[in-house]
Amino acid sequence: MSGEAGPATAGARDGAVRRVRLPADRRTPAAARAVVRSVLTESHLDELANEALLLTTELTTNAVEHARTELDIEVVADEVGLTVTVSDFAPGSGDELTVGDRNDATEINEVSVRGRGLLLVDHFASRWGTTYLPTGKGVWFRLDRPGVDPSATGTVGESTPASAGPPTGADPSAPSASAMSELMQTAPDLYADDPLPDFATSLLSRVAEMVGAAGGTIRLDRGDGQGRQVLARFGRPPRPGSELLRVPLTVHRPYAGELELDAAPSAYAQPLAVLTAERLSLHLENDRLRRADIRRQVWLTFLAEASELLAQSLDVDLTMALVPQLVVPRLGQWCAVHTTDEWGRLRLAAASHADESMLPQLHKVLAETGPDSVQARLREASRSAAQIPLGGPMEGFAVPLIARGQRLGTLAVGRHQRHRHDPDEVAVLEDVARRAALAIENARIHAERRRVAQTLQQSLLPPVLPVVDGIGFAAEYVPTGDDAEVGGDFYDVVPLPDGRWLVVIGDVSGKGVQAAAVTGLVRDVIRVLVGDGKPLPEALARLNETLVERGGGRYCTLALAAVGPGQGDQLAVSLHLAGHDRPVLLAGTGGAEFVGTGGTALGLLDTITSPTAEITLAPGDSLIFYTDGVTERRHGRELFGTDRLRDAAAPLAGYSADVVAARLRAAAINFSVEPPRDDIAVLVLRNDAT
Repeated sequence: MSGEAGPATAGARDGAVRRVRLPADRRTPAAARAVVRSVLTESHLDELANEALLLTTELTTNAVEHARTELDIEVVADEVGLTVTVSDFAPGSGDELTVGDRNDATEINEVSVRGRGLLLVDHFASRWGTTYLPTGKGVWFRLDRPGVDPSATGTVGESTPASAGPPTGADPSAPSASAMSELMQTAPDLYADDPLPDFATSLLSRVAEMVGAAGGTIRLDRGDGQGRQVLARFGRPPRPGSELLRVPLTVHRPYAGELELDAAPSAYAQPLAVLTAERLSLHLENDRLRRADIRRQVWLTFLAEASELLAQSLDVDLTMALVPQLVVPRLGQWCAVHTTDEWGRLRLAAASHADESMLPQLHKVLAETGPDSVQARLREASRSAAQIPLGGPMEGFAVPLIARGQRLGTLAVGRHQRHRHDPDEVAVLEDVARRAALAIENARIHAERRRVAQTLQQSLLPPVLPVVDGIGFAAEYVPTGDDAEVGGDFYDVVPLPDGRWLVVIGDVSGKGVQAAAVTGLVRDVIRVLVGDGKPLPEALARLNETLVERGGGRYCTLALAAVGPGQGDQLAVSLHLAGHDRPVLLAGTGGAEFVGTGGTALGLLDTITSPTAEITLAPGDSLIFYTDGVTERRHGRELFGTDRLRDAAAPLAGYSADVVAARLRAAAINFSVEPPRDDIAVLVLRNDAT
């Protein structure tokens, strides 16, 4: 203390001395208590433990909170008592504090306005004071054994009165060391589901008894829209007109609350209430952080599940309809998704409300126009790419839907029924908007790819098969399960210059645009070559040369059949196979068999072989062509196979070409519940002569 003597250390020569330096850390008070406890045990001063540990906690806690520097702790014990000094290294001088006997009524009033920590020091210490040094400030206290006159042992400071006994005018509301120890040691039950109500009740009852309060209440608002709820209550409700002692709880948003005591004014009521509020606030902060952590984990799980749901849908309309279902009611009372059309106008794509009866009103409000309408705010959010608040009857806010730098529309969300969105919820909604926008854009891209694939696939297949007297043509085509991919299977029926018809079915290796390009090349080259009257073996050889020269690793299997009138009602078929599966000959009288001789696939070797098989179709006979998507249709490890195809065709003898093709397609599809992994093509040629 400036101008006053420091703590008396005479007599310490025969006692214990400890000096340690501790960091400005929340664990420092516990470390300081451990040092003091060891000195008390070594010096046989255990009867001073409660007061010594309490005051050490107060001084070190104050130093950590206010000085924020390292602390020097000095503990000196002698035969009659203990002196503890806590020094910091904060620059500047503080307020001068009077050194004197504890419980002096005048000093209590002065110290009480400086903080409840020094008030407790003044109450329990035999003497205490402050020493200002060039390097910082030190606060010390002295505790003497009960019934010992410190002046007889030479442990009294020069400027400190010799008497340490309690003054005659002591405040009757002064707490005892045991009561303070019980208050400080009260802790929540770590194993309870919700320990705060019991813990708050215990703290409230102890402090109320210490200050003689008739009653008290602790109220807490967790920011969940429920308002302030009673967390703990003690004694009777306050009488009308009572002046209550109110202390706010020092907690962070969204938590807020207060401690209320119906207590008579005293020097210790306010600081003890503040002490209790601080102890409770510490555990409330832990509860807030724990709940916030749990909530963030819940939000992370929600976002992961939302992403999975949105990613599973590649349909644009379904994706946009799914977004409001994810948001309502967890993140708001209502939700609306608007998308931007090609002219930049917003169009309502999907909307949902927690109360279905409010949907018509929601649609009406969203459809209104004008400078102050929701539509205007949504356009502003889309144009500015920023969050915009929504007022009026449908209060909330709107966030833009942006994916890959493109503005797709807006996501509008209505506020909760009882409270506004907190920052965590706003962040989650913005994340939902980003994921929803990406899912919508992916669905749009997939839809465009599907349209392109379907258009390209249709261009590779004949729109209709020709109608020829005496000859029946029928085809069935099932694309692969991924309808955004173009398959390599194709078929065609082309007129020949000699009056016959050429039936073509082929399979280009692979899928996608490159396979489609090769498919189109093969189809066009065949049409040109046979249109010029080239024999089928020469046409196959020329096509093989074209594919080999083109390169790219793509190859093609083909089945060509030139069909024309034979003897009588029969049809004559010249069959050429270039690496393709042999077709099935289905006799009109019953029975099915494979015909033809396999040849070399096109595009692999410089020269090929393609033996010619001459086949005669009697009236009612059918020739069934197919691609490997039929025979390689898989059910687990089992393939549909050629034998199963032949067995499925045998009962179809006598049916029209359309029926045969449709039945074989159904047999292949129904073989497995999974979508096709490869294109399925079936082409039937039948002698329809009667």
